[in-house]
Amino acid sequence: MNYLSVADAQACILDHITTQAVELVALHDSLNRVLAEDVIANRNHPPYDVSAMDGYAVRFDDIKDANDANPVSLKVVDDIRAGQMPNIKVLQGRAARIMTGAPTPQGVDTVIRVEDTQEDGDDVLILTPPKQGANIRPLGENLKNGKVVLTKSTLITPGVLAILAMVKKKQVPVFAKPTVAILSTGDELEGLDEAIDENKIPDANSHALYAQCKSLGIEATLLGIARDNPLELRAKLAEGLKYDVLLASGGVSVGHHDFVRPTLNALGITMHFWRVAMRPGHPLAFGTTDSGCKVFGLPGNPVSSMVCFEQFVSPALRAMMGHSKLQRCTIRARLTHDVKDRVGRAHFVRVTLGRDAQGYTVTSTGTQGSGVLMSMAMAEGFVVVPEQSEGLKVGDTVQVQLLQGMDFQEGLDI
Repeated sequence: MNYLSVADAQACILDHITTQAVELVALHDSLNRVLAEDVIANRNHPPYDVSAMDGYAVRFDDIKDANDANPVSLKVVDDIRAGQMPNIKVLQGRAARIMTGAPTPQGVDTVIRVEDTQEDGDDVLILTPPKQGANIRPLGENLKNGKVVLTKSTLITPGVLAILAMVKKKQVPVFAKPTVAILSTGDELEGLDEAIDENKIPDANSHALYAQCKSLGIEATLLGIARDNPLELRAKLAEGLKYDVLLASGGVSVGHHDFVRPTLNALGITMHFWRVAMRPGHPLAFGTTDSGCKVFGLPGNPVSSMVCFEQFVSPALRAMMGHSKLQRCTIRARLTHDVKDRVGRAHFVRVTLGRDAQGYTVTSTGTQGSGVLMSMAMAEGFVVVPEQSEGLKVGDTVQVQLLQGMDFQEGLDI
Protein backbone atom coordinates (compact mmCIF):
# COMPACT_ATOMS: atom_id res chain seq x y z
CA MET A 1 0.00 0.00 0.00
CA ASN A 2 1.28 3.49 -0.87
CA TYR A 3 2.01 5.89 1.96
CA LEU A 4 -0.08 9.06 2.18
CA SER A 5 1.84 12.35 2.31
CA VAL A 6 1.67 14.35 5.53
CA ALA A 7 -0.32 17.11 3.80
CA ASP A 8 -2.79 14.63 2.26
CA ALA A 9 -3.23 12.84 5.59
CA GLN A 10 -3.89 16.16 7.34
CA ALA A 11 -6.42 17.13 4.67
CA CYS A 12 -8.15 13.74 4.89
CA ILE A 13 -8.55 14.07 8.66
CA LEU A 14 -9.86 17.64 8.48
CA ASP A 15 -12.36 16.62 5.80
CA HIS A 16 -14.00 14.45 8.48
CA ILE A 17 -13.94 17.07 11.24
CA THR A 18 -16.86 19.28 12.24
CA THR A 19 -17.04 21.82 15.03
CA GLN A 20 -18.58 20.78 18.32
CA ALA A 21 -21.96 21.92 19.60
CA VAL A 22 -22.36 25.35 21.18
CA GLU A 23 -22.35 25.69 24.96
CA LEU A 24 -22.57 28.61 27.36
CA VAL A 25 -19.72 29.16 29.81
CA ALA A 26 -19.15 31.79 32.47
CA LEU A 27 -17.17 34.81 31.29
CA HIS A 28 -14.11 33.94 33.37
CA ASP A 29 -14.12 30.37 32.03
CA SER A 30 -14.15 31.50 28.40
CA LEU A 31 -10.46 32.39 28.07
CA ASN A 32 -8.79 30.53 25.16
CA ARG A 33 -12.14 29.23 23.95
CA VAL A 34 -13.64 30.14 20.55
CA LEU A 35 -16.76 32.28 20.12
CA ALA A 36 -19.63 30.35 18.56
CA GLU A 37 -21.64 33.39 17.46
CA ASP A 38 -21.26 37.09 16.70
CA VAL A 39 -21.35 39.50 19.63
CA ILE A 40 -23.25 42.78 19.20
CA ALA A 41 -22.62 45.94 21.21
CA ASN A 42 -25.43 46.90 23.55
CA ARG A 43 -24.26 50.49 24.05
CA ASN A 44 -22.00 53.19 22.71
CA HIS A 45 -18.58 53.36 24.30
CA PRO A 46 -17.60 55.94 25.15
CA PRO A 47 -21.22 57.08 25.57
CA TYR A 48 -20.23 60.68 24.72
CA ASP A 49 -17.12 62.56 23.64
CA VAL A 50 -14.59 62.27 26.48
CA SER A 51 -11.20 63.68 27.28
CA ALA A 52 -8.22 61.39 26.68
CA MET A 53 -6.01 63.50 28.95
CA ASP A 54 -5.95 65.52 32.13
CA GLY A 55 -5.95 69.09 30.89
CA TYR A 56 -8.23 71.84 29.61
CA ALA A 57 -11.15 71.66 27.19
CA VAL A 58 -11.00 74.62 24.81
CA ARG A 59 -12.13 76.09 21.49
CA PHE A 60 -9.32 75.58 18.98
CA ASP A 61 -9.89 78.98 17.38
CA ASP A 62 -9.05 80.59 20.73
CA ILE A 63 -5.63 78.96 21.10
CA LYS A 64 -4.40 78.15 17.59
CA ASP A 65 -1.76 80.92 17.67
CA ALA A 66 -0.44 80.19 21.18
CA ASN A 67 3.28 79.63 21.84
CA ASP A 68 5.75 79.89 24.71
CA ALA A 69 6.59 83.49 23.87
CA ASN A 70 2.96 84.52 23.42
CA PRO A 71 0.72 82.25 25.51
CA VAL A 72 -3.05 82.59 25.28
CA SER A 73 -4.90 83.27 28.52
CA LEU A 74 -8.33 81.70 29.02
CA LYS A 75 -10.71 82.03 31.96
CA VAL A 76 -11.41 78.65 33.65
CA VAL A 77 -15.18 78.35 34.09
CA ASP A 78 -15.64 74.69 35.13
CA ASP A 79 -13.82 71.71 36.65
CA ILE A 80 -15.12 68.45 35.15
CA ARG A 81 -14.34 65.06 36.68
CA ALA A 82 -14.87 61.59 35.20
CA GLY A 83 -18.47 60.54 35.76
CA GLN A 84 -19.66 64.15 36.10
CA MET A 85 -21.82 65.63 33.33
CA PRO A 86 -20.91 69.26 32.51
CA ASN A 87 -23.79 71.72 32.73
CA ILE A 88 -22.31 74.73 30.95
CA LYS A 89 -21.28 75.65 27.44
CA VAL A 90 -17.72 76.92 27.00
CA LEU A 91 -17.82 80.26 25.20
CA GLN A 92 -15.12 82.23 23.42
CA GLY A 93 -12.16 83.03 25.66
CA ARG A 94 -13.13 80.35 28.20
CA ALA A 95 -11.81 76.91 29.15
CA ALA A 96 -12.87 74.03 31.40
CA ARG A 97 -10.46 72.04 33.52
CA ILE A 98 -11.09 68.35 32.67
CA MET A 99 -9.94 64.94 33.86
CA THR A 100 -9.21 61.84 31.76
CA GLY A 101 -12.46 60.07 30.87
CA ALA A 102 -14.67 63.05 31.69
CA PRO A 103 -17.29 64.14 29.11
CA THR A 104 -16.37 67.22 27.14
CA PRO A 105 -18.69 70.23 27.54
CA GLN A 106 -20.56 71.94 24.73
CA GLY A 107 -18.61 74.46 22.69
CA VAL A 108 -15.16 72.81 22.82
CA ASP A 109 -13.41 70.85 20.13
CA THR A 110 -9.92 70.27 21.58
CA VAL A 111 -8.28 69.26 24.86
CA ILE A 112 -4.90 70.71 25.85
CA ARG A 113 -2.66 68.52 28.00
CA VAL A 114 -1.99 69.95 31.43
CA GLU A 115 1.74 69.73 30.61
CA ASP A 116 1.23 72.33 27.87
CA THR A 117 -0.40 74.86 30.18
CA GLN A 118 0.36 77.05 33.16
CA GLU A 119 -2.08 78.10 35.87
CA ASP A 120 -2.51 81.85 36.35
CA GLY A 121 -4.96 82.45 39.19
CA ASP A 122 -8.48 81.81 37.82
CA ASP A 123 -7.06 81.67 34.31
CA VAL A 124 -4.93 79.17 32.40
CA LEU A 125 -2.12 80.01 30.01
CA ILE A 126 -1.99 77.88 26.87
CA LEU A 127 1.64 77.48 25.83
CA THR A 128 1.51 75.05 22.91
CA PRO A 129 -1.56 74.21 20.84
CA PRO A 130 -2.11 70.66 19.56
CA LYS A 131 -3.98 69.85 16.35
CA GLN A 132 -7.66 70.68 16.32
CA GLY A 133 -9.66 67.83 17.87
CA ALA A 134 -6.68 66.47 19.79
CA ASN A 135 -7.10 64.40 22.95
CA ILE A 136 -10.83 63.82 22.54
CA ARG A 137 -12.22 60.30 22.24
CA PRO A 138 -15.42 60.54 20.18
CA LEU A 139 -18.71 58.90 21.11
CA GLY A 140 -18.72 55.24 20.03
CA GLU A 141 -15.00 55.16 19.18
CA ASN A 142 -14.64 51.79 20.95
CA LEU A 143 -18.14 50.29 20.60
CA LYS A 144 -21.12 51.41 18.54
CA ASN A 145 -24.54 50.32 19.78
CA GLY A 146 -26.06 47.60 17.58
CA LYS A 147 -22.84 46.88 15.67
CA VAL A 148 -21.01 43.53 15.58
CA VAL A 149 -17.92 43.94 17.75
CA LEU A 150 -16.70 40.32 17.84
CA THR A 151 -17.30 37.76 15.12
CA LYS A 152 -17.99 34.06 15.36
CA SER A 153 -14.79 31.95 15.52
CA THR A 154 -12.86 34.67 17.40
CA LEU A 155 -10.35 33.25 19.89
CA ILE A 156 -11.07 34.65 23.34
CA THR A 157 -7.88 36.34 24.50
CA PRO A 158 -7.65 38.61 27.56
CA GLY A 159 -8.43 41.61 25.31
CA VAL A 160 -11.46 39.87 23.80
CA LEU A 161 -12.65 38.85 27.26
CA ALA A 162 -12.51 42.52 28.26
CA ILE A 163 -14.81 43.42 25.35
CA LEU A 164 -17.19 40.64 26.40
CA ALA A 165 -17.28 42.15 29.88
CA MET A 166 -17.94 45.58 28.39
CA VAL A 167 -21.03 44.27 26.60
CA LYS A 168 -22.12 42.44 29.78
CA LYS A 169 -21.69 38.86 28.50
CA LYS A 170 -21.83 37.01 31.81
CA GLN A 171 -22.44 33.80 29.84
CA VAL A 172 -20.44 33.34 26.63
CA PRO A 173 -21.44 31.07 23.71
CA VAL A 174 -18.42 28.94 22.72
CA PHE A 175 -17.77 25.72 20.86
CA ALA A 176 -17.66 22.77 23.25
CA LYS A 177 -14.47 20.84 23.86
CA PRO A 178 -14.40 17.32 22.43
CA THR A 179 -14.28 14.38 24.82
CA VAL A 180 -11.09 12.39 24.33
CA ALA A 181 -10.19 8.87 25.48
CA ILE A 182 -6.60 7.58 25.54
CA LEU A 183 -5.67 3.90 25.39
CA SER A 184 -2.26 2.24 25.32
CA THR A 185 -1.95 -1.31 24.02
CA GLY A 186 0.56 -4.12 24.45
CA ASP A 187 1.63 -6.90 26.82
CA GLU A 188 5.04 -5.27 27.16
CA LEU A 189 3.72 -2.15 28.90
CA GLU A 190 3.95 -1.44 32.62
CA GLY A 191 1.35 0.87 34.18
CA LEU A 192 2.23 3.82 36.36
CA ASP A 193 0.84 2.14 39.48
CA GLU A 194 2.30 -1.30 38.77
CA ALA A 195 5.44 -2.67 40.38
CA ILE A 196 8.68 -2.30 38.41
CA ASP A 197 9.26 -5.23 36.10
CA GLU A 198 12.63 -5.25 34.32
CA ASN A 199 11.05 -7.16 31.46
CA LYS A 200 8.48 -4.46 30.74
CA ILE A 201 8.43 -0.91 29.37
CA PRO A 202 6.84 1.89 31.39
CA ASP A 203 3.79 3.30 29.60
CA ALA A 204 4.81 6.88 28.77
CA ASN A 205 2.49 7.22 25.76
CA SER A 206 -0.74 7.62 27.71
CA HIS A 207 0.67 10.33 29.90
CA ALA A 208 2.41 12.18 27.05
CA LEU A 209 -0.83 12.21 25.06
CA TYR A 210 -2.77 13.30 28.13
CA ALA A 211 -0.36 16.22 28.59
CA GLN A 212 -0.61 17.16 24.92
CA CYS A 213 -4.40 17.21 25.17
CA LYS A 214 -4.25 19.27 28.34
CA SER A 215 -1.98 21.80 26.64
CA LEU A 216 -4.92 22.39 24.28
CA GLY A 217 -7.30 22.86 27.20
CA ILE A 218 -8.80 19.35 27.03
CA GLU A 219 -9.02 17.00 30.03
CA ALA A 220 -8.71 13.58 28.41
CA THR A 221 -9.77 10.28 30.01
CA LEU A 222 -7.12 7.58 30.48
CA LEU A 223 -8.51 4.10 29.74
CA GLY A 224 -5.34 2.37 30.89
CA ILE A 225 -3.57 -0.44 29.06
CA ALA A 226 -5.22 -3.04 26.84
CA ARG A 227 -3.17 -6.24 26.68
CA ASP A 228 -2.63 -8.21 23.47
CA ASN A 229 -5.79 -10.17 23.97
CA PRO A 230 -8.45 -9.68 21.27
CA LEU A 231 -11.36 -9.79 23.72
CA GLU A 232 -9.81 -7.34 26.20
CA LEU A 233 -8.71 -5.07 23.39
CA ARG A 234 -12.17 -5.09 21.82
CA ALA A 235 -13.79 -4.18 25.14
CA LYS A 236 -11.38 -1.30 25.76
CA LEU A 237 -11.70 0.02 22.22
CA ALA A 238 -15.49 -0.21 22.37
CA GLU A 239 -15.40 1.88 25.56
CA GLY A 240 -13.21 4.45 23.81
CA LEU A 241 -15.64 4.74 20.90
CA LYS A 242 -18.17 6.34 23.26
CA TYR A 243 -16.03 9.50 23.20
CA ASP A 244 -15.71 12.12 20.47
CA VAL A 245 -12.08 11.14 19.88
CA LEU A 246 -10.18 7.93 20.66
CA LEU A 247 -6.38 7.89 20.74
CA ALA A 248 -5.07 4.32 20.74
CA SER A 249 -1.29 3.92 20.70
CA GLY A 250 0.51 0.75 19.64
CA GLY A 251 -0.60 -2.27 17.64
CA VAL A 252 -1.37 -0.40 14.40
CA SER A 253 1.46 -1.92 12.37
CA VAL A 254 1.41 -5.29 10.58
CA GLY A 255 2.99 -7.57 13.19
CA HIS A 256 1.45 -10.91 14.12
CA HIS A 257 0.24 -9.51 17.47
CA ASP A 258 -0.79 -6.07 16.19
CA PHE A 259 -4.52 -6.44 16.84
CA VAL A 260 -5.69 -2.84 16.87
CA ARG A 261 -6.48 -2.37 13.19
CA PRO A 262 -8.36 -5.67 12.71
CA THR A 263 -10.27 -5.07 15.94
CA LEU A 264 -11.23 -1.56 14.85
CA ASN A 265 -12.41 -3.02 11.55
CA ALA A 266 -14.48 -5.60 13.42
CA LEU A 267 -16.07 -2.82 15.47
CA GLY A 268 -17.31 -1.17 12.28
CA ILE A 269 -14.83 1.70 12.07
CA THR A 270 -14.31 3.07 8.56
CA MET A 271 -10.53 3.34 8.15
CA HIS A 272 -9.46 6.17 5.87
CA PHE A 273 -5.71 5.53 5.90
CA TRP A 274 -3.08 3.79 7.99
CA ARG A 275 0.32 4.76 6.62
CA VAL A 276 1.90 8.21 6.26
CA ALA A 277 5.14 9.12 4.48
CA MET A 278 6.90 10.57 7.52
CA ARG A 279 9.37 9.73 10.19
CA PRO A 280 9.04 9.17 12.95
CA GLY A 281 5.45 7.95 12.89
CA HIS A 282 4.58 6.31 9.58
CA PRO A 283 2.25 3.56 11.01
CA LEU A 284 -0.56 6.03 11.68
CA ALA A 285 -4.21 5.05 11.24
CA PHE A 286 -7.28 7.26 11.10
CA GLY A 287 -10.91 6.20 11.00
CA THR A 288 -14.43 7.29 11.88
CA THR A 289 -17.60 5.68 13.18
CA ASP A 290 -21.21 6.23 12.18
CA SER A 291 -21.76 7.83 15.58
CA GLY A 292 -19.08 10.44 14.83
CA CYS A 293 -16.13 9.20 16.87
CA LYS A 294 -12.74 10.07 15.35
CA VAL A 295 -10.23 7.26 15.89
CA PHE A 296 -6.48 7.75 15.73
CA GLY A 297 -4.29 4.66 15.77
CA LEU A 298 -0.97 6.10 16.90
CA PRO A 299 2.44 4.39 16.81
CA GLY A 300 3.66 2.56 19.89
CA ASN A 301 7.03 4.33 20.04
CA PRO A 302 6.55 7.35 22.32
CA VAL A 303 8.36 9.87 20.10
CA SER A 304 6.40 8.74 17.04
CA SER A 305 3.16 9.00 18.99
CA MET A 306 3.91 12.55 20.17
CA VAL A 307 5.05 13.74 16.74
CA CYS A 308 1.89 12.31 15.15
CA PHE A 309 -0.23 14.04 17.79
CA GLU A 310 1.28 17.42 16.87
CA GLN A 311 0.82 16.94 13.12
CA PHE A 312 -2.59 15.25 13.01
CA VAL A 313 -4.45 15.03 16.32
CA SER A 314 -3.84 18.56 17.56
CA PRO A 315 -5.12 20.23 14.35
CA ALA A 316 -8.22 17.99 14.44
CA LEU A 317 -8.97 18.82 18.08
CA ARG A 318 -8.47 22.53 17.48
CA ALA A 319 -10.79 22.41 14.45
CA MET A 320 -13.43 20.69 16.59
CA MET A 321 -13.16 23.54 19.11
CA GLY A 322 -13.72 26.12 16.35
CA HIS A 323 -10.16 27.40 15.93
CA SER A 324 -9.14 28.67 12.51
CA LYS A 325 -5.40 28.48 13.17
CA LEU A 326 -4.66 24.78 13.45
CA GLN A 327 -0.91 24.22 13.11
CA ARG A 328 1.83 25.40 15.44
CA CYS A 329 3.76 28.46 14.30
CA THR A 330 6.94 28.14 12.30
CA ILE A 331 10.07 30.27 12.05
CA ARG A 332 13.07 30.21 9.73
CA ALA A 333 16.41 29.29 11.28
CA ARG A 334 19.90 28.13 10.27
CA LEU A 335 21.19 24.64 10.90
CA THR A 336 24.33 24.30 13.01
CA HIS A 337 25.13 20.88 11.49
CA ASP A 338 24.30 18.56 8.60
CA VAL A 339 21.12 16.48 8.63
CA LYS A 340 21.30 13.22 6.73
CA ASP A 341 18.07 12.10 5.11
CA ARG A 342 16.60 10.08 2.31
CA VAL A 343 13.93 10.88 -0.24
CA GLY A 344 10.43 9.56 0.35
CA ARG A 345 9.36 10.67 3.83
CA ALA A 346 8.96 14.02 5.57
CA HIS A 347 11.25 14.05 8.58
CA PHE A 348 10.53 15.86 11.84
CA VAL A 349 13.92 16.41 13.50
CA ARG A 350 13.75 17.34 17.18
CA VAL A 351 15.83 20.47 17.84
CA THR A 352 16.69 23.17 20.32
CA LEU A 353 16.75 26.86 19.41
CA GLY A 354 19.56 29.36 19.62
CA ARG A 355 20.23 32.86 18.36
CA ASP A 356 23.24 34.74 17.06
CA ALA A 357 23.85 38.02 15.23
CA GLN A 358 22.34 36.59 12.03
CA GLY A 359 19.14 35.28 13.64
CA TYR A 360 17.77 31.98 14.91
CA THR A 361 19.79 28.76 14.86
CA VAL A 362 18.72 25.16 15.46
CA THR A 363 20.60 22.16 16.76
CA SER A 364 19.50 18.53 16.98
CA THR A 365 18.61 17.24 20.43
CA GLY A 366 20.86 14.26 19.71
CA THR A 367 19.94 10.71 18.81
CA GLN A 368 16.74 10.85 16.77
CA GLY A 369 15.50 7.27 17.22
CA SER A 370 11.72 6.99 17.59
CA GLY A 371 12.14 5.34 21.00
CA VAL A 372 14.48 8.02 22.39
CA LEU A 373 11.99 10.00 24.45
CA MET A 374 14.68 12.39 25.71
CA SER A 375 14.79 13.82 22.18
CA MET A 376 11.23 15.06 22.78
CA ALA A 377 11.81 16.10 26.38
CA MET A 378 14.54 18.50 25.26
CA ALA A 379 12.90 19.61 22.01
CA GLU A 380 11.78 23.19 21.44
CA GLY A 381 10.71 22.49 17.89
CA PHE A 382 10.89 20.28 14.81
CA VAL A 383 13.01 20.98 11.77
CA VAL A 384 10.65 19.97 8.98
CA VAL A 385 12.61 18.16 6.27
CA PRO A 386 10.41 17.81 3.16
CA GLU A 387 9.88 14.28 1.82
CA GLN A 388 11.71 15.07 -1.43
CA SER A 389 14.86 16.24 0.40
CA GLU A 390 18.07 14.20 0.29
CA GLY A 391 19.42 15.94 3.38
CA LEU A 392 20.38 19.35 4.71
CA LYS A 393 23.72 21.08 5.18
CA VAL A 394 25.15 23.18 7.98
CA GLY A 395 24.10 26.78 7.43
CA ASP A 396 20.97 25.88 5.46
CA THR A 397 17.88 27.95 6.31
CA VAL A 398 15.11 25.59 7.40
CA GLN A 399 11.50 25.67 8.56
CA VAL A 400 11.12 25.05 12.29
CA GLN A 401 7.78 24.16 13.83
CA LEU A 402 7.74 25.54 17.39
CA LEU A 403 6.56 23.39 20.28
CA GLN A 404 6.52 26.00 23.03
CA GLY A 405 3.61 28.30 23.84
CA MET A 406 0.12 28.43 22.37
CA ASP A 407 0.75 30.27 19.10
CA PHE A 408 -0.71 28.60 16.03
CA GLN A 409 -0.93 29.38 12.33
CA GLU A 410 -2.94 28.43 9.25
CA GLY A 411 -0.82 25.57 7.92
CA LEU A 412 2.56 23.96 7.46
CA ASP A 413 4.64 23.92 4.27
CA ILE A 414 5.79 20.34 3.69
